[in-house]
Amino acid sequence: MRGNDTSAAFETTTATVVTEEQRSLRQVPATELPPSLDHEAAAAVQRPDTANVDVNVALGDVAADEEEDVMEMNAREQELLVNIQELQRQLSMVQIQTDKPQEEIVPPLMDARHRLIMVSNRLPISFQRNEATGEWSFTMSSGGLVTALNGIRDQVPFIWIGWLGEEIPHDEQSKVREKLAKEFNCVPVFLSKEIAARYYNGFSNDILWPIFHYVPLPLFRPGSEKKFDFRQWDAYKLANKRFAQAVNQVYREGDFVWVHDYHLMMLPSLLRSRHPLCKVGWFLHTPFPTDEMYRTLPVGDEILEGLLGADLLGFHTYDNARHFIAACERLPGASTSPKGVELSNHFTAIGVFPIGIDPEHFEDTLNSEATQTRIQELKAKFAGCKVIIGVDRMDYIKGIPHKLLAMERFLSLYPERCKNVVLIQIGVPSRTGVQEYQHLAASVNEMVGRINGRFGTLTHCPVHYIHQPVAPSELVALYNLADACLVTSIRDGMNLVSHEYVICQCQPCEPHREGPGVLILSEFAGSAQSLSGAIRVNPWNTTDVANALEFALELPPMEREYRQTNLHRYVKTHTASFWGRSFLSDLEDVVSRPRATAKN
Repeated sequence: MRGNDTSAAFETTTATVVTEEQRSLRQVPATELPPSLDHEAAAAVQRPDTANVDVNVALGDVAADEEEDVMEMNAREQELLVNIQELQRQLSMVQIQTDKPQEEIVPPLMDARHRLIMVSNRLPISFQRNEATGEWSFTMSSGGLVTALNGIRDQVPFIWIGWLGEEIPHDEQSKVREKLAKEFNCVPVFLSKEIAARYYNGFSNDILWPIFHYVPLPLFRPGSEKKFDFRQWDAYKLANKRFAQAVNQVYREGDFVWVHDYHLMMLPSLLRSRHPLCKVGWFLHTPFPTDEMYRTLPVGDEILEGLLGADLLGFHTYDNARHFIAACERLPGASTSPKGVELSNHFTAIGVFPIGIDPEHFEDTLNSEATQTRIQELKAKFAGCKVIIGVDRMDYIKGIPHKLLAMERFLSLYPERCKNVVLIQIGVPSRTGVQEYQHLAASVNEMVGRINGRFGTLTHCPVHYIHQPVAPSELVALYNLADACLVTSIRDGMNLVSHEYVICQCQPCEPHREGPGVLILSEFAGSAQSLSGAIRVNPWNTTDVANALEFALELPPMEREYRQTNLHRYVKTHTASFWGRSFLSDLEDVVSRPRATAKN
């Protein structure tokens, strides 16, 4: 909705009402005149040829009285509005403080006698080798999966299996394996450079990633006669077997195995064939495409069969789960229902589990002295400006060009904003060695230059572009500063930037500028189905996104507070820990039922 259009419509309506009121007053019979007119004035109305002046004086008095009444009413309305806003703020605070943490709603986790084996493409480990001494040093990284485990690591022993991301020399592998097992309870999967390139860069990221994000495969690839390289598919299957071997080495009867993402879709059936009674769950962190798109994958049926070895498959949204079930309907021998899929006398349940963040981590960073100092510095730097924040990986599915086109359209439609609105866009480098990503980065650079050249001045730059990672305190400070956050993903599994912005916007319901900032969220992001307080937009419609920006910046404080309260409550309760506990609780429930009745 365009803010100026709304104001214009309101003014037009008001003008029409006033005109009709004046017209009716001029034509009204004497018996229907307002009580404030005396009988002499009424008689004068009936003698227009002799008493026009007297009538005008009387009507002028009425208009003055009505104007005073309107002014008095406006003052009362303003006072009531302020009181309502304060009551709304207090009510919201009470609601947030009394919300029951979602972790308390989830049933107790699995029996502590059983272990959890986490399997992901990459171990959450950073490492380096001292060339002088030959010693390896490892540190645990942060991330969504690590956060999810924080809420359960004290209840259930777990082992983490994954690839280190680089080839480890064969004579060093034993040393690395022992050190990781001892210090982090992790088991590394070792892959050669050739296998890793075809499995990870090739099949996973050049084939699966585009299709799962609704990007069709090209008709051909330069240097290849085929659009689909079966050597990459063979490497993908081989890598999955290596992961299965790593699981088999540590697996004990009763263990729960939780497999993650599109890199390891053959693993559930590989584990099932070796351990028929193993308890296997798998979760997809990306969208799952429609059946029409999925059918463009030549080995789609084999992948579905690989996944259907699991007991529980998890997705971010109901749409993704529905698309998966639709794809399975074409699978020979498969029987589908809204609850799951049965194949070869094994039932696989389907569930929806939207992932979250760790709010306390961002709140602690926000409240730190360094962040608060940085916030004040940024406020001084951007004084008098409305700030829009965008934070994305440099990936074509994140819609950074769409965002810049919308910003350009916004400045064209609302030229008065050219000197007092700033977009701060952080584009975190990703896959810098891939040609498509290099072209994307170059296009973004060109667009930023064009916008600043067209709308910028010597003293004002409308787009501030940061093409590098940003320190956590700097990121949180920018989140807190921003009057709006713009997410324009053209397809996204969830998009946790939206969650991060909400939790960093300010302590809930406290006065903040003209109210909290506003989240503008692509309808193609998975989080759009959960964050009802956001303004949803179609990133392909640049004019609508531009108008949404103006609408967001003009929202009254009361509506900002209302939206922020709803968003904050959801993000605060649907955390990464809650997501992990929910999935594992459902997995335990599924495997505890007799296999033949699990679908009932």
